[in-house]
This record gives sequence, C-alpha cells and structure tokens, in this order.
Amino acid sequence: MKDFDLIVVGSGVMGTFHAYHAARLGRRVLLVEKDAKPVQATVRNFGQVVPSGLGGRWFGYGRRSLEIYRSIQQEYDLTARQNGSVYIASDDEEWQLLNELYDRRRAEDYPCELLSKAQALAKYPVLQSDYVRGALFFPEELSVEPDQLIYRLIRYLVEKYNVTYLTNAPVIDCHITAGGAGITLADKRTFQARKVLICNGSESRLLFPDVLLNSDLVVSKLQMMQTVPMPQVSLPGNILTGLSIRRYESFTECPSYAQLSTPDHYTELNKWGIHILFKQALDGSFIIGDSHEYAPAAQTEDLDFQIRDHINQLILTEAQRIVQFPVNAIQKTWAGFYAQTKGEILEHDVSDTIHIITGIGGKGMTSCAGYAEQSIRRLLPELHTV
Repeated sequence: MKDFDLIVVGSGVMGTFHAYHAARLGRRVLLVEKDAKPVQATVRNFGQVVPSGLGGRWFGYGRRSLEIYRSIQQEYDLTARQNGSVYIASDDEEWQLLNELYDRRRAEDYPCELLSKAQALAKYPVLQSDYVRGALFFPEELSVEPDQLIYRLIRYLVEKYNVTYLTNAPVIDCHITAGGAGITLADKRTFQARKVLICNGSESRLLFPDVLLNSDLVVSKLQMMQTVPMPQVSLPGNILTGLSIRRYESFTECPSYAQLSTPDHYTELNKWGIHILFKQALDGSFIIGDSHEYAPAAQTEDLDFQIRDHINQLILTEAQRIVQFPVNAIQKTWAGFYAQTKGEILEHDVSDTIHIITGIGGKGMTSCAGYAEQSIRRLLPELHTV
C-alpha cells in the first residue's frame, strides 16, 4: 500500500500515540522510523506517568492518558502498573507546597492522600528518617518500563489496527501533493497520504530545518543511572523528592511557590538542573536521576555525549540522603536528549497537509496519549464524528 490517510514520521511516544488515535478510528496509517527502533527520549526516561506534576491543560491530558494506558493494558501488556506516585517533602517549605497541591487536586476530584512523617516512613521504610518531613501520595498514577513500552505499543498497533510500520526508513523529503502530502525515503520509496505529521523529537536538521532551527526549540541533556537489581528492596511506584517539588509545574501554580527559598545545599544541584527521582523496574533495579543541560536546537553539538562524573556523583550523594539502599551499586549510566520550547509545545503547520509537532519536553510519557487524542481531531477533524 502506498496511499494512506495519515503518515506519521517518528515512532516515539508522540508519533505512536497519534498513529494509535487515527488507526483506532479506522484510518489507514503509516508509521515511519528512521532507526531500527525508537532509541531516543521515549526509551531514555524513568517510565513515570505522573499527571500530578503537570500544570494547566497538561494535567487534563495526563489524566486522560492514565485512562488510555489502562484501557490498552487490559488488552495488551504495556508493562503499565498502578503503583502510584509519592512526593517526599524534606523541609517545611516543601511540606507547605504539598499541602497546597493536596487542596488543589482534591478540588479537582483527583485522588490523593497526605502522609505524615510517620505514615510516610511506615509506607516506605527504606526512606531516610532525617530526610522526611511528610509526603503526598497519588494512588492512580502509573509506572511503565521505558525500554519496553514503546515497542509493545507499536506491536499492538500493527496487530490490532493494521498500522503499517517501517523501520530503518529515514525520510529525506516531505512535500505537498494534489491529494495531500507525500514523503520520500532514503531508498527512494515514496508514499502519499491526506496528511503527514512529523514528530521528530530533538532531530531538527533533516526535515524543515528552517522552521525548527528558527524556532525557540531547545534540546535538554539528562544524565540518568540504573542500579543492579535489588529484589530485597521494596520502593514501588514513582518516588519524587524535595527537588522535584521545587521544579514541577504543578507546584509553581501553588500560592507559596513565589516565596520559596533555596537552601544552601541545593545551590550546586540547581546549577545542573538536578532533581532526584527513583523508579523501581520489574527486575528490582532502580532508575535514579536526573540532571538538565540545555542548548538551542541550532547548537546541539554543545551538548556532548560524555557522561559527567561530577554530575552523577551529585545525584548519588543527594539520593543517599533520601534512601537507605546502596544507590552507588550502578550497573549502567546514560544520557538522554529531549526537545522542549519556552512555550508548552511546538505545533507548526507547514501547510494544510503537513504538520510538525515536537518539543513536548519531559512531559511526553505522561501526557502524549491524551494530547494526541485531541491533536488528531484537529489534524483530521472528521474523526470526532466517527
């Protein structure tokens, strides 16, 4: 088949969920991946689905994403499990923000539970007692395996919805046609569709570089680590800490955020954009991170691929303040790269039939499923009547 209703370029979580929403409504979809498999931001993250940390409309997209993940999980194992998320406050200011977010989410009918220090330590006994001031738990939130989810999701789309999936297929040209739009692959194959959607992550030089390089697109480099399996340690769900409370969008909307001070021991951590997260994988290992370094999309070479040992040591030193298990038992470390904008996301219509969506930043795993649902209705407006 060479003619489709929708061609999606890029099979990360953004592109794949757009393909999902179009295909489940009966449209013929081609999903194209330049590499042998997705290897960028979608597989280099924590695998946390945490709407609680999002602000504005993204909180709504995140809540809808939870429903979509659960719906698919009932049919096909995406590794999604409802272990919840917990934010651990380390001082009175962070605890005040947790109380304010608790009030806000309760008013929005989003289940959550405030935990005193004693309750938090009883629920998570591997936390360091000296660190914990209190906690806020969101029971509906999900954990997934980032190195497995996207591959399983793509298989699900191919098997259930007959999505055509091409790998090792770099797109070297995208152009307007009489019937919509077309693409040309590096091997000279061509395909046509009513619409083409380009979800190119942090890749800004291959297709329409004038649009991307002249935008406010920024690429962020994150350092992350994974411990050896520790099946004897139980720390389920998404564990977010004081630095996360100070960083996440949802807390910036709280009344006390503007008066938040910065303790001296956070100064060097803030310099590298460090906040501490833990997520226990299915094999008992822990993903720990992360840091943030930035460069404009036109200067991504400024973000080298080296792992800065100094940054990793800062992460591990702070992590050891928070948990009792041996965080230094690291089996692997890596750098991830994702695109973001000064706004919420980059949505650019090259024409009526060619569209670019990228720059969702660190909220992709949490919100893409819900966001792509409404995005497809904008791109293919007749779908909402199907």
